[in-house]
Amino acid sequence: MRYFLDTEYNGWGGALLSLALVPDDGEELYLTLAWDGDLDPWVERHVLPYLDMVPESHRSPRMSRDDAARTVAHYLSGDPEPLVVADWPEDIAQFSALLVTGPGQMVEVPSMRFQFLPLGGFSTAANSRVPHNALHDARALRDHILGME
Repeated sequence: MRYFLDTEYNGWGGALLSLALVPDDGEELYLTLAWDGDLDPWVERHVLPYLDMVPESHRSPRMSRDDAARTVAHYLSGDPEPLVVADWPEDIAQFSALLVTGPGQMVEVPSMRFQFLPLGGFSTAANSRVPHNALHDARALRDHILGME
């Protein structure tokens, strides 16, 4: 199955704050993570206020990285070959880094593929119901790609 990915993180190269995987059809995953330290001022204004602007069924308590990694692994466990699609390279980097839980350790996930689709002229945030919310941005990416097919 194909999963459209979006993440929000604390400035360039900063800590992961939220992650969404939205399949072509079916159950979506939305996670928010706990963080330590100061937030980038832009993130504090444009991301943090919108983390919980999702349907009640998708609201997530702030999770530890380990709990978030285990949740992602469980979510993908029923799919023998997930394809994760993103329009921004940092989304793939943040997702991949989340799977690593310690030195030489990672959560158990199926063999998966990644597809990076640079979409010049298309902005997930500009087409999202709630810009800079990973769930709504991933939905916007899915809808855009499905509309192109």
